[in-house]
Amino acid sequence: MSTGIEQKHSCYTAFLGVEIVASGSLQHVVTAVKSKLSDRELAGLLIFNDSTGKPIDVDLRGETGEVLAGLEAPVGESPAGEGNPQTVRRAGRPKLGVVSGEVTLLPRQWEWLKAQPGGASVTLRKLVDEARRAGEPQSVIRKSQEAAYSFMTAMAGDFSHYEEALRALYAGDSERFDQYTQDWAPDIRSQVKKLAIGAFPKDESKENRP
Repeated sequence: MSTGIEQKHSCYTAFLGVEIVASGSLQHVVTAVKSKLSDRELAGLLIFNDSTGKPIDVDLRGETGEVLAGLEAPVGESPAGEGNPQTVRRAGRPKLGVVSGEVTLLPRQWEWLKAQPGGASVTLRKLVDEARRAGEPQSVIRKSQEAAYSFMTAMAGDFSHYEEALRALYAGDSERFDQYTQDWAPDIRSQVKKLAIGAFPKDESKENRP
């Protein structure tokens, strides 16, 4: 299980056996399961990060307030307060976050870069941004595949047609994926399909059919 809990912009789902107990922010899930379940049931609870499909470690012992207080602060944020230096705003231009680094190019490539509007730095930034945008669809597919795989491995490894469903997932075959998971426990099937939704790009040829 992962130990670092990144709460910011994340959704979590708690399972007891094959049924969903709660879903939402980590604070909401913790509050819900503490109010619904006994200590014995909490011992068998699994909480998943929907961004990764992986289970996380949460110490649910004690009162609800104590558990909530023990959750880690969201990454990149600190408790608000006058003594917190991160809350002090300084005058002047904001930092752009530009980081310098070494780039090795051939002479003809440097000549081309320097001849572009804005110079070499501006042109390189534009080229990097364009490459990132071009790779985003594949990145979404890969992230969705990995999240679905992690959850399926943890919760559906002994279900019928598990391996066939995995092959369909990585093949991008949504019809066969739905077919192989249709007999799974309803909440498990629902969660798997939610995590895998980005793994199946829309088929434009089907959408354009009359």
